[in-house]
Amino acid sequence: MTRKSATQPPPNPPIKPAKKRQQTLLAGATISEFEGVRYLHLGTDWVQGAMRIRKPRQLELDYIQRMMVWLLWLPSDALDHGRAVQLGLGAAAITRFTHQVLRWHTTAVEINPSVVTACRLWFQLPNDDERLQVIEADAGQWVQQAAQLQTADALCVDLYDHEAAAPVLDDEAFYAHCRDLLAPGGLMTVNLFGRDVSFARSAARVAAAFGADQVWQLAPTKEGNTVLVAARGVLVPDREGLTARAELIESRYGLPARKWLRLVKPYQAPAADIADAA
Repeated sequence: MTRKSATQPPPNPPIKPAKKRQQTLLAGATISEFEGVRYLHLGTDWVQGAMRIRKPRQLELDYIQRMMVWLLWLPSDALDHGRAVQLGLGAAAITRFTHQVLRWHTTAVEINPSVVTACRLWFQLPNDDERLQVIEADAGQWVQQAAQLQTADALCVDLYDHEAAAPVLDDEAFYAHCRDLLAPGGLMTVNLFGRDVSFARSAARVAAAFGADQVWQLAPTKEGNTVLVAARGVLVPDREGLTARAELIESRYGLPARKWLRLVKPYQAPAADIADAA
């Protein structure tokens, strides 16, 4: 099964005019363009990622911006260095951002070689270098490798198939391996999309793996994406400290970090939900 990220199509997607919207089939990856934005699909209308053609380093989709909310939990002096891992390449937006904007060492794991090809050809994914590695592998198997233990400071998990019904990798064992991947103080964001019951089940599994006091959630986007944050032993500063971090993130990277502060809240769920998710 192809493992991919997913969000809904842009609001009120336009009818496909011949001159404005083009599609190219690349071994299962479908590319479309509209009003200066290029979209990645996997043979359906579901949007797997997007890039504004004239601003490739800009994070175009709202939920992709929110996947960077882990920056709020990092001390300011930790912004300049680190290793970021992405499970599910999508349109390589997060990979481009961590590699080219944050200038972190970046690893992306993608099971579908046609997606990697599409990102190289159409989404300005650079070739591997001393700070970038794109690996064609099953993310569920890759995170279990002993060599990856405690090697990531930030982990972004965005694993959906072409139908976008629920995360493809979504059990407590997988999230436990994700926690093991993180260095002490490391952070994970997960894109959860779908029915409320699906979110509750997935969130409970993350909480069981990380501890409920190390999990937070943002309000859902208008497309229905809810980003969950999980940490490995992070102490959250007071509101004043978080606000200072948000202002720094906005000034450095142009991300709406102060808005994130209004959207985030600690995760809370009945104990029965966590037990049922096991």
